[in-house]
Amino acid sequence: MRVLMTGGGTGGHVNPAIAIANTIKRNDPDAVIAYVGTKKGIENKLVPKAGYPLYYVEVQGIKRSLSVSNIKAAYLALTSPLKAKKIIKEFKPDIVIGTGGYVSWPVVRAAASMGIPTALHESNAIAGIAVKMLQGCVDRIYLNFEKTGDSIKNKEKLMHVGNPVSGDFNRYSKEQARKKLGISDKYKYVILSYGGSMGAEKVNDAAMEVMKRFTCRHPEVLHIHATGSIEYEIATAQFKREGLDKYPNIEMTEYIFDMPLKMAAADITISRAGAMTISELASCGKCAVFIPSPNVAENHQYKNAKVLSDVGAADLFEECELAGTPEVLSDRIEYLLSDAGAAERIGMSEKIKSFASDDANKLIYADIVKLTSKKSRAN
Repeated sequence: MRVLMTGGGTGGHVNPAIAIANTIKRNDPDAVIAYVGTKKGIENKLVPKAGYPLYYVEVQGIKRSLSVSNIKAAYLALTSPLKAKKIIKEFKPDIVIGTGGYVSWPVVRAAASMGIPTALHESNAIAGIAVKMLQGCVDRIYLNFEKTGDSIKNKEKLMHVGNPVSGDFNRYSKEQARKKLGISDKYKYVILSYGGSMGAEKVNDAAMEVMKRFTCRHPEVLHIHATGSIEYEIATAQFKREGLDKYPNIEMTEYIFDMPLKMAAADITISRAGAMTISELASCGKCAVFIPSPNVAENHQYKNAKVLSDVGAADLFEECELAGTPEVLSDRIEYLLSDAGAAERIGMSEKIKSFASDDANKLIYADIVKLTSKKSRAN
């Protein structure tokens, strides 16, 4: 089987694609898989690291406000499918699978026009622009949230599967992860915080508040934080100004490449509430604190986090709340890591597991085989 994956811009689009690619490889070791992205997205770091060749198509989104960049975006919208067709003709895929981001549109659209089986995966509760634009020409649309189908017209193409998650996310126990990281005897607790592959200023600020108010006073706690690529220089400068770089139990990095290992080692995580992040945390069974981004379509991150917080499976703090009372987050972390809060922390870890979609990888792979076999019989 020859598979062309596409999706880019953020880890929320790239990681599901890599998870699908890895699932195909596990089930079919002879499968040949390649990836199409843009030269600016996080796929340039993640895809080569996963071991897949990377092709490029230039495409960009159209801004809602009047902008000169929209002229280039319109031009690329016309020319990018032609570039995608050249890649497809060269690679000769049996199926093309998109996981969102602007780059998905020209690649999947070109493949569909060439009669190649196509599929999309939508991780979020609200269908993205690429899915809405491509729904009429693809063969299948995989959904993480069943309710996402309410906004899609072509109901016959929908398949509720959950989110594909790398098998590495439940590969290690907490003890195994800490031993592998060499921290078993050094720290009693581990806090892991991050704001996504590109970074989030408010999450970085919140994490540093926790460091200043709590972590620096507790040498038995290791706090690992990833700033994201865009915010890295600003965040590290602030980190040093605050004197936090002097504490050996506080680590700051741009991106966490061994996330399954670090997540397995964690007692508490602080993060955005993207669908992929939630699926990974659920797979690992982590006590999660969410700071949803308010700058997303239809506030879907808040809605994702609210579903979990309503049943006691996670904590939810809005940015506006933290701006007014920044101490509430560090106070909450301190409580959850105390003897008094241990039962609640463990209970949250157990409850979030019910949101894991263990069968997603299996369901997606079985359907990919079905789609490609239909095409083979037709030929």
